[in-house]
Amino acid sequence: MGASASRTITIAAALIRDDAGRLLLVRKSGSRWFMQAGGKIEPGETATAALRRELVEEIGLSLDEARLRPVGRFRAPAANEPGCRVDATVFLIRTDHVPRPAAEIAEAIWVTPDEALALPLAPLLRDHLLPLLPQLAPCA
Repeated sequence: MGASASRTITIAAALIRDDAGRLLLVRKSGSRWFMQAGGKIEPGETATAALRRELVEEIGLSLDEARLRPVGRFRAPAANEPGCRVDATVFLIRTDHVPRPAAEIAEAIWVTPDEALALPLAPLLRDHLLPLLPQLAPCA
């Protein structure tokens, strides 16, 4: 599996915030890392289509594409696939949705950015997205 050392996983991820500024983080079964909801982009699928599909599958959140605000594209070590990297297209979403963990998601929690810092975080969230939060204006 030597080829996996440089393998890149292309994903779409949601930076989900509520009106109080909290973040919705998820943890996959068998993993200790908290991260954004989202997942792999399938061949022929757009990032927005992949994210909308993953949000329904993982936390029961169905929303219109117009509610996805592009944040950017980021690369980081993959949290759950040793030796791999993620290439993530990230969107900001504001919602007060009560998550219903499903599929591979074991836990979904609302936390403040400060509370998030005390958790084991995926590199994408820890190194790229949390530092970016102060620059992101609230979305409607």
